[in-house]
Amino acid sequence: MTENDYLLAWAAYGIAALGCLLVWFRLTGWMWRWLREPLRLLMAVLLLTPTIVDPAKDLFAPAVAITALDVLFNVGNNAWKATLDLTMYSIIGLALYLVYAGIRWPIERKLKARRAEREAAQQAEAEPTLREVMSERANANDGDTRFDQNGDRRLRIEPRL
Repeated sequence: MTENDYLLAWAAYGIAALGCLLVWFRLTGWMWRWLREPLRLLMAVLLLTPTIVDPAKDLFAPAVAITALDVLFNVGNNAWKATLDLTMYSIIGLALYLVYAGIRWPIERKLKARRAEREAAQQAEAEPTLREVMSERANANDGDTRFDQNGDRRLRIEPRL
């Protein structure tokens, strides 16, 4: 395998892996965020983790492919090395995600509290005052004798003299 073939194979695998990641993102889009994000991270680690195949030539291959081929066809002894690489990168990725989520969580809580305060203030401003409500009620009841001039409902009808 020449250097060109090696790079071409990695480019084809990279495009296929990104396509699989896009499908995985669409499949996990409906999930709760705190479950969706770690699953996406694990799939990215699974698809994008390389492992060394030939230490003398510095040739790498996808760890998933090496593990699958070694287990299915009993061809080499790189399955354990590839599995260890996958495990190591998964632990590192999840640890970094937990740090990121731990930093993001209080910031989002503060933003949500600010947004709730802003919405409550907007609702309070949009609420009509008592004077506006009374004037609307008085305007709506023009000519109706069951209401007096303040818009209050009369409980009885008095005879006119």
